[in-house]
Amino acid sequence: MSLQQPVQSVEPFETPSVEQLEVGELTPAWQDAWDTFVDDCPEATFFHRAGWKTVIEKSFGHACPFLFAHCDGSILGILPLVHIDSRLFGKSLVSSAFCVYGGVATTRPDVRLLLEAEAECRGETLGVDHVEYRLRSRSDSQRPCKDGLYVTFRQDIDPDLDVNMKRIPRKQRAMVRKGISNGLTSEIDADVDRFYALYSESVRNLGTPVFSKRYPETLMEVFGSDCEALIISDNTGRPVNAVLSFYFRDEVLPYYGGGGQDARRLAANDFMYWEVMRRACERGYRLFDFGRSKVGTGAHAFKKNWGFEPAPLYYEYRLYGDAEIPDVNPLNPKYQRAIKTWQKLPLAVANRIGPFLAKNLG
Repeated sequence: MSLQQPVQSVEPFETPSVEQLEVGELTPAWQDAWDTFVDDCPEATFFHRAGWKTVIEKSFGHACPFLFAHCDGSILGILPLVHIDSRLFGKSLVSSAFCVYGGVATTRPDVRLLLEAEAECRGETLGVDHVEYRLRSRSDSQRPCKDGLYVTFRQDIDPDLDVNMKRIPRKQRAMVRKGISNGLTSEIDADVDRFYALYSESVRNLGTPVFSKRYPETLMEVFGSDCEALIISDNTGRPVNAVLSFYFRDEVLPYYGGGGQDARRLAANDFMYWEVMRRACERGYRLFDFGRSKVGTGAHAFKKNWGFEPAPLYYEYRLYGDAEIPDVNPLNPKYQRAIKTWQKLPLAVANRIGPFLAKNLG
């Protein structure tokens, strides 16, 4: 069947057999149909949007086989994949790299099986160590799974601002009010310059390589008003904190955040996330996604202190040969020496070297 001209992604009245289903790979001609499917599919997230293919290919140079199952021109399921080929960190197909959620989005079990089988066949052909699915719920209980490491935090936004403020536990609410009393202000930036300066400093201080500035620039270019940089400034107008947030359906996802050395003293972190929530509430958004955190870290404790309840994430794997579930994360003891060394690097040096490493961390 030709893949030249897509039609709207709607479920047919008659369920096709597996034999009638076909798997295609996302091309510009199918992009609108893909995103229409994402908008309508309950399982789909912001990280399933077609624009991620452009963002990752342009920012990091990785091939992105974004797969979809279709029948008679109607998309019935999607699976975004990123192919990472790294001498340091191995070879993988990830759904979806640089994102916290991924995997197949569909309402059909047969479509899920078809797309996962295609992904795992491609993984074998490409000679990867594993295929990774980043899921909010288990897909295959028999598949090796990394659970207990990551959780996500999601909570409704009440239409009433006062209700949202009162929901924040007393101690953390006091920190928000401290930020307000310190004269902190927020504003939306048209570019990522100030965001990147603050974020890269914060990441260096954590001992982690930062991605290139081209990445947030491409995010803003591709996703437009659905990707927003918020800058927090002190009472002199000096930027002290920044966050890059995504907007999807009725959700806001503050995704990349960081601050300078005065952020904690000024309570800028709490003020910043309150400002994201306040602005989203006033614009009619109804869900705040605090994002992924590793269990036992400061970020995990911070989000719990805001009154958010963690929900587990399930990262499932198809392993090839003698490969084991990867453990590329800062909690791994083997990286502790490198982290301590990285924290001591001059910021200019870290920002110059970091992108060559970060592009393969995914």
